[in-house]
Amino acid sequence: MATDKSKRIFGNDIDLRTQSQAERGKSKFLKRFGDDGGVCHIDAIDAPVIGARLGVRQLVERNENAAETTFSITEDALIQPPFPETARTLLGAAGKPIVIGNIRMGFGHYRIAMAFASCAHAMGFVPYWMDLCGFPNTTASKIIQSQNELYSMGSRLSQKSKLFNKLYWEPLNSEGFRQLTYNAKDQATAELMIAPFADLPRDVPFVGTHAWTAQAAIHAGLTHVVNAIPDNWPMALHLAEGTIHTVQTPSAYLGYKMLRGMGKKPLFGTSRILKPMPKDSLFDVGHYIDHELVANVDGDCELRSHRVMEGEPIRYLLTVGGAGAQYDLFKGIIEYLIPLVQRNEAALMVNVGDHKDVWDKLQAAIPALSHATCHFEDFDEVEAFATSALDGPMEGIHAFYDSGIFAAVYSTNLLMRACDILVTKPSELAYYPVPKLMIRRVGGHEAWGAIRAAELGDGTYEMQTMPEICAMIDCFQAEREFIDFMDQNIRVEAERGTYDGAYNALLLAM
Repeated sequence: MATDKSKRIFGNDIDLRTQSQAERGKSKFLKRFGDDGGVCHIDAIDAPVIGARLGVRQLVERNENAAETTFSITEDALIQPPFPETARTLLGAAGKPIVIGNIRMGFGHYRIAMAFASCAHAMGFVPYWMDLCGFPNTTASKIIQSQNELYSMGSRLSQKSKLFNKLYWEPLNSEGFRQLTYNAKDQATAELMIAPFADLPRDVPFVGTHAWTAQAAIHAGLTHVVNAIPDNWPMALHLAEGTIHTVQTPSAYLGYKMLRGMGKKPLFGTSRILKPMPKDSLFDVGHYIDHELVANVDGDCELRSHRVMEGEPIRYLLTVGGAGAQYDLFKGIIEYLIPLVQRNEAALMVNVGDHKDVWDKLQAAIPALSHATCHFEDFDEVEAFATSALDGPMEGIHAFYDSGIFAAVYSTNLLMRACDILVTKPSELAYYPVPKLMIRRVGGHEAWGAIRAAELGDGTYEMQTMPEICAMIDCFQAEREFIDFMDQNIRVEAERGTYDGAYNALLLAM
């Protein structure tokens, strides 16, 4: 029989057929990956890269040969170095733990989790990093890894086949994931993901940056759970009843509040109207942005506007997503920018994340990339480069790669402060306080990220073809006031608190 969370969602009954499908799906995962018994004992270590910089402790599966000790997240927090006095006095939070749940599915959920970790650290909390893929002997990790492989394959295929993208990938990402019935099935699967939560105090503040982590936290009995919804397009995929849901925009708030379009459609006609989400279960908190970017918005925008208007090379930052998709588009953009770089009218940074194969392929196809300065596998050097570039010169082409996921993702966070234009698909980076050139989306759900940026004026609308993208680059180069226009809009939105979403969500978790 289906559990309550697969039978009824926010007072809306789920049909018996879907309930049966939810249970069958859960049973298939159990048969394929086994039953971990719902218990996985954990330890905490310093997280790579962000451990030293953001005070992040990473939760890991306990070594079977370790001494038999009971892990206490509260006691572990007390051994951290003291926080600055400014943070210590804020909310009396110094040293208190907060768990940030995430999964490695592309880079997006990791980047959002890093934003929460950064703000938590600034507020005086000890952030604990809980990647459900990081417990290899659990059913949760095995399920998520298998689903991630399918999603990454679909993302890459959608960029190679227009027919696959139009007939399957776009509809799945915009309408398939949107249905309440999809959430009912996910809720059943999330019951198999509770093992890593066994050692956590039930009342520890928890922020989930993927719905599976928030759903699993509720199934495990945690009582202070925030479900940080990433997308601007309302989809039932992101619901986790029993949590406090947060969104980044007013339009997302209205869509989620009314569960817009999430009722199953009949063969002909519109979707049924659903009961709305109850009061105090949903909040519009603003964009989820790292403390370092929010705290330095004014200065970064001033430096950017000054160098652009003084005629320095315009700095473009291209970031490859976690699925490694959009190769052809990136290749075309780089080829178009190279003559500008050679005339010292532009500078180019390319972060391929942990996809060395993408860089190798680009370098083989574009001879000029053989002259690029490579910043590979040395995060300290990348950090030093990004810091010096804030108020120093930059010329030529710079490439960035790191096999470590933390360094691969966080490098972009450092580099975007020193860039003039971030070239990105309209995913999680669409909400960041830096001028953005939005290229073709990967999945229909991303479209509204570009709409949000264009309406705020801190980014362009989505551009799906190379001629569109090249025309926009020409506009940036010829009319530099356009970049300054975006910078001024960013400063206005920062003053309004638009980029304070991570702080606000953390407060709700308390």
